Amino acid sequence: MRIEEDLKLDYSDVLFRPKRSTLASRKEVNLMRTYKFKYSNNEWSGIPIMAANMDGVGELGIAEKLSNYGMITCLTKQHDIKKIKQFKKIKSIYPNIALSIGIKKEDFENLDKVLKEYNFIKFLCIDVANGYSERFSAFLKSVRDKYPTKTIIAGNVVTADMTQELILSGADIVKVGIGPGSVCTTRIQTGVGYPQLSAVIECADAAHGLGAHMIADGGCTCPGDVAKGFGGGADFVMLGGMFAGHDEGKGKIVKSSGSKFIEFYGSSSDTANNKHYGGLASYRSSEGRTVRVKYRGKIDNTIQNILGGIRSSCTYVGAPSLKQLSKCTTFVRVTNQFNRTFVD
Repeated sequence: MRIEEDLKLDYSDVLFRPKRSTLASRKEVNLMRTYKFKYSNNEWSGIPIMAANMDGVGELGIAEKLSNYGMITCLTKQHDIKKIKQFKKIKSIYPNIALSIGIKKEDFENLDKVLKEYNFIKFLCIDVANGYSERFSAFLKSVRDKYPTKTIIAGNVVTADMTQELILSGADIVKVGIGPGSVCTTRIQTGVGYPQLSAVIECADAAHGLGAHMIADGGCTCPGDVAKGFGGGADFVMLGGMFAGHDEGKGKIVKSSGSKFIEFYGSSSDTANNKHYGGLASYRSSEGRTVRVKYRGKIDNTIQNILGGIRSSCTYVGAPSLKQLSKCTTFVRVTNQFNRTFVD
């Protein structure tokens, strides 16, 4: 047993330090990025925000809307060939969607079926809660061998060593985050995790050192947190809860006490396991919770609010583009980042 004494930080533990800026307006900030990926050699351009592959978020309706802004949606693992065929606009949004799979034999088989019909889809997301197993790395290698021209996302991990391991196993992009999500209970159920900002900083450094990319997945509660993820070196920031509760997610609207809500739950929750796998296996425990998110209507307002916040962050620190934000970032440690006097 050993204890690491180095301080580790979450988004709520820091604020950006403002700096002199030559920018006259937020509209001068360029949020577009262009990336070329290590193994696939594919090139992608857009605003590097992703919708998580969670029910009510990683849906084709969300993907259609986010694609209009140049953002990516990681579809849920339940998007099989039948479900995708029902969506007639798939060819118009394919540069901005990722197929998600686990590491079971049937996941690989489903992927083969989808790509046989829709080989133009470029992104694959191999997603498990614990990316530290040898089995995961071996599965990643097998997918890379079979699909050398696909851009592969793999995760989740939170440390530099495993970020490097996944890249050397064939990942173009590593997904970083264990336990920070709004409906994730891994940290209290298992005692495992890593403060998200520190994980982003350390894993981004490891990924970039090998010519690969990384995603900050989870922990964002507001547009300022999204900006902090980019400031910490993330190439992409993935959002779940911030994209939940909208019409495009097709969640069931529930009325309570005169207000409207939409159910939102973690991918390892009882709700998700009952819905997709016939219940929770006897050897497992739930590592997610089910909540009611206030109904938020169309997703456009949420997207514009997030993008406006990031642009404003850039103007405060003197970054003319998202690409330069991390270079302009100095974080200040704080004990309080928000006055909650009038917050319910």
